[in-house]
Amino acid sequence: MPEKSKNSSSQFLDSAENVIKQSEGLPPVKSWNPPLSGDLDMRITRDGAWHYEGSAIGRPAIVRLFSRILRLDDDACFYLVTPVEKWRIQVELAPFVAESVEVEGRGAEQVLRFVTNVGEIVTADRACAIRVEVNPDSGEPTPFIHVRDGLDALLSRNVFYQLAEMAVEKKQGDRPVYGVVSAGEFFALV
Repeated sequence: MPEKSKNSSSQFLDSAENVIKQSEGLPPVKSWNPPLSGDLDMRITRDGAWHYEGSAIGRPAIVRLFSRILRLDDDACFYLVTPVEKWRIQVELAPFVAESVEVEGRGAEQVLRFVTNVGEIVTADRACAIRVEVNPDSGEPTPFIHVRDGLDALLSRNVFYQLAEMAVEKKQGDRPVYGVVSAGEFFALV
């Protein structure tokens, strides 16, 4: 696949900025189907940091811009997409990190809202579920929340500990399961 040149990088950035300026809310990236332009030397690390050509992208506004045109396709690859370009990028674990959680209400009326590293606010509910994957070798849990369109956020350690502190017990069959309630849904943490 062709690598992206410096000149086409600035053209892609300009194109992405124009697309986002023209759309209210998130752009309709799922409806854009340009041919693959190639592989972009961009990587999102486990901690949610975005890197381009080996260097961290230091401007939060640029990271937010890219996060809005990010898409996960059926081939399990991540792409930055505009109506005319589609660049494959690498994601180590999840494209976002939930850095904080806000709790509204109590009990069955409780709602949990997470703020990601790109400023996106996600309410845990049926559409945006919390899930925990457990490493079969180490037994270590890795918690996520679904953000949108197949894209997830890793819950930061601090956020996961906050959820563990507010966990309630629910019986599943004859065994207790610990989890949290948000928007009327129960999400198991273990």
